[in-house]
Amino acid sequence: MPAERTGWPVGFGRDPAERRAVLVLSALRGQRPADLLALAREEGTAVACLAAIREGRAGSELDVRFSRSLDAARIDGELRSCGARLVVWGSREYPPQLEHLRDPPGWLFVRGASPPIQSGTIAVVGARNCSDLGRELARSFGRELAAAGAVIVSGAARGIDAAAHEGALDVGGRTVAVLGCGIDLAYPPGSRGLLRRIEQEGTIVSEYPPGVPAEPQRFPARNRIIAGLCAALVVVEGRERSGSLISARHALEHGRDVYAVPGAVSNPLSAAPHALIRDGAGLIRHVEDLLSDLELARVLGPAPPPVLTLVEQAALDAMTGPVLPETVARALGVTVAEVVPLLMQLELKGLVRSSGGRFEPRLPLGA
Repeated sequence: MPAERTGWPVGFGRDPAERRAVLVLSALRGQRPADLLALAREEGTAVACLAAIREGRAGSELDVRFSRSLDAARIDGELRSCGARLVVWGSREYPPQLEHLRDPPGWLFVRGASPPIQSGTIAVVGARNCSDLGRELARSFGRELAAAGAVIVSGAARGIDAAAHEGALDVGGRTVAVLGCGIDLAYPPGSRGLLRRIEQEGTIVSEYPPGVPAEPQRFPARNRIIAGLCAALVVVEGRERSGSLISARHALEHGRDVYAVPGAVSNPLSAAPHALIRDGAGLIRHVEDLLSDLELARVLGPAPPPVLTLVEQAALDAMTGPVLPETVARALGVTVAEVVPLLMQLELKGLVRSSGGRFEPRLPLGA
């Protein structure tokens, strides 16, 4: 069966026997995506690829032994148990923008809605151990871009990734989490609740079947999928050797627009954004810069501002910086017991944040 020049062989994984072979190939631990793609182009089908590995003509010694122990029916049962499905190259649900990657995935495992097409899809990535400001910016990007109609893509890690997903969910927007582990796993474990929300309201994607652990080598492969799914990629914070730089390199390699948020030159978390800006990435201060550069404001329309009551607006006006609830209560002439629910409502609307018992305005759009 002839292989497509820039992708996987035509019909790869499409019939029942091919699907069973793909399930086993997907679970192998020693094969990089590029290795499997090269083998597929040589062998022509998933069934032939699996036979080559089981017969010892391809793959590592560990892969040969492991492939013989794997049972496609068991993997299929685990897939159904976690509510996931297999999406193979060239099928209706396979994202067409991934087809142009240098080493596109031959399959994806999906929970939730179908993966999005590229138009209006923005990746927001950055440091796991981010600053409070970075987390706030990422959440603001996720919230405002999703409110404008964009789909937010990230990796579900703690820090910047989680904040971007949460921002999109705050406004009922669509978000996509790309995992670097099995489709059934929550990694890190603290993301379990977030991933449950994303599955219900968006999409979870992984190259790996149930049970595959999160291991360091899987995250660069995960990053190429994040970059491939998006029309543009935004780096909020990252250290000198950040995984965000890997995502950005993948994005640039595949013709995606890359943007970075500058920070203090003395802050180690500014190293990755500054390196990208120095190399030609777009500098953005807030979401309006991104909407303008990508002409998304015209396509998607501006993000609707939150609707405030008169007393909510008065409370917001009373906060010129971090203040105690007592300060806002005095400005409004009400009790602390009355003002605390008001401040919590403003926090739910994404307009203020609380820290150490004090409330302060979040960075406004366009500031």
